[in-house]
Amino acid sequence: MSLADRIDAALPQTQCTRCGYPDCRAYAEAVAAGDANINQCPPGGAEGVTRLAALTHRPALPLNPANGVEATRGVAVIDEAWCIGCTLCIKACPVDCIVGAPKAMHVVVAAQCTGCELCVPVCPVDCISMPEVTVTTGWAAWSQPQADEARERYAFHQFRRQRDVQENDARLMAKAEAKLADVAAASVITDPAMLDRKRAIIEAALARARAKRT
Repeated sequence: MSLADRIDAALPQTQCTRCGYPDCRAYAEAVAAGDANINQCPPGGAEGVTRLAALTHRPALPLNPANGVEATRGVAVIDEAWCIGCTLCIKACPVDCIVGAPKAMHVVVAAQCTGCELCVPVCPVDCISMPEVTVTTGWAAWSQPQADEARERYAFHQFRRQRDVQENDARLMAKAEAKLADVAAASVITDPAMLDRKRAIIEAALARARAKRT
């Protein structure tokens, strides 16, 4: 097991991005490479810093306040009276624990919520709150089984997003190919080289769209 793997296994997997990286794995790789300090994970708190210090053989440091403070754990709750069903919170959730449909009220599966708070700022009607569910902080407010489940749910979330992108690209390409076939059949474009140029333009546009999403 690589150092990055061991560091990743020692992180709480809330995927909250407070460390300054897009997810826990990216932070683990940065720590392993020496590009990030071991004190940038507020959900892990002081115990988390101690864990990373032991793994990296670096001295323990106080949690960096620029990344946040060690605090009790909250769980997202959606006020059904104000929810407008915009789905923005569903898209923001890194572990797919918010369920609902467009223009219908959404619900948080509390047992799966990591308390990352990423859904809160995207809500246009401020109907999401984060009530405390623990009086303890850091790893005392979380558990290794919860972290392991959160890692698995995040991995599936990433897989699902990539699959959705690929399926959408395939649909767009199929429509573009069908349009080109219709144009060719109608003899509007008879030059094969021009058809190839049209196809290249479409593929380039899809590539730019994928890069923008990434």
